Amino acid sequence: VSVRCVEMEVMPSHVPRRGRCDHARERRLAMSVVELSLVLMLLLFAILGSGVWIAIALGVCGFAAVLTKVATPAGQVLATSMWTASNSWDLTALPMFIWMGEILYRTKLSDDMFEGLAPWLQRLPGRLLHVNVIGCAIFAAVSGSSAATCATIGRIALPELLKRGYDERMAIGTLAGSGTLGLLIPPSIIMIVYATATDQSIARLFIAGVIPGIVLAGLFMGFIVVWALFNQTRMPPPEPLVPFRERVYASRRLIPVTLLILGVIGSIYGGLASATEAAVVGVFLALGLSWWSGTLTKQGFVDSLMGATRTSCMIAFILAGAAYLTAAMGFTGIPSALAEWISAFNMPPWALLTVLTAFYIVLGCFLDGISMVVLTTSIIIPLVTKAGFDLIWFGIYIVLVVEMAQITPPVGFNLYVLQGMTGRNIFTIGAYALPLFFLMCVAVVLVAAFPGLALWLPSTMLDAR
Repeated sequence: VSVRCVEMEVMPSHVPRRGRCDHARERRLAMSVVELSLVLMLLLFAILGSGVWIAIALGVCGFAAVLTKVATPAGQVLATSMWTASNSWDLTALPMFIWMGEILYRTKLSDDMFEGLAPWLQRLPGRLLHVNVIGCAIFAAVSGSSAATCATIGRIALPELLKRGYDERMAIGTLAGSGTLGLLIPPSIIMIVYATATDQSIARLFIAGVIPGIVLAGLFMGFIVVWALFNQTRMPPPEPLVPFRERVYASRRLIPVTLLILGVIGSIYGGLASATEAAVVGVFLALGLSWWSGTLTKQGFVDSLMGATRTSCMIAFILAGAAYLTAAMGFTGIPSALAEWISAFNMPPWALLTVLTAFYIVLGCFLDGISMVVLTTSIIIPLVTKAGFDLIWFGIYIVLVVEMAQITPPVGFNLYVLQGMTGRNIFTIGAYALPLFFLMCVAVVLVAAFPGLALWLPSTMLDAR
């Protein structure tokens, strides 16, 4: 059987015939890969749009992708990939940190933080608005969840701010944006998900998120200071200054959360415990704190345990489905083909990051953060690896862009949390949080321009050991 190359007539005469036919065959193969990826993408969004669980949607798409390769046993790939994804010791840290956050959510920790921080912020422009940022940053260090951070701090700070006459737009907007610090400041649930999906060190990711988290919190506080200086008529009258001795005495209420942070994060940074072991330490410290504050009840214990179980099972199920889809993508060759296709454009690293940022911002309007990570890692990671990006650095970058999804309607978890508290429309709350969204874009630019913000601390603390 003879095969005729349709491009022979338009190719230069000095090109060998075999090379011309191979070129046409490669183009046809690339087109088939692109068509297959489009079909799978449409199938995925159609299943998700019908209301099917995310994990099942991922599994169905993976099964369909494997079926395109006749020689590949779909059932065997399903069993192997899901078992490998679930049988991970590092994944044990996930339910422990979630349970720790569930326990602390039911304590008086947020009340103590507000009372301990408020006296020290009276001289700073913006005054108690900074409680939103600092309180969220502190609670993020013992929670790991953006929605839990926003709900816990908002439960006590928002009524107090509105009662004292602070601008509603700023009170709600800064709370929505600051709640996203729960994803970036360790321990972070989404960092554990990313580390599991990409086979990276959880401890190294945790440490890498510290400086970017502080930088982002500093940007938020700087915005509040500038806004307060230019909008003094929208600020409530200053309250009487609290004497220094009383401020120091009020700070005693910060001791429990400080000890909790030192116990969990300090054990990781000091090399005394792995991320999984530190999660167990955190659960015991959270139980002890709850017992000491008198909020540990049998019903509260059961509710926290069941809440952590439901959330952990949901995430583990999504990770298993994503692992199957990732394995299926490997058989189809879609990730490598897309990587080759994008690399053919010879885009500089900044252009690739710009495209990825725009892609994640759009995706964040329709999916939650965990789904975004597990859906895209199988395709994005080969691209960033080929571009020469450090995967620990890229983990911090992806957490930053996923943070934006928490305050972008119509699927922004923090927006839904604040909607339940304030009764405002999620699009209205999204407009309130828009300045902080732009500040997150600035943080992405800073981390991209200065990779050392994410890589210096883990290289200093871990590589030195």
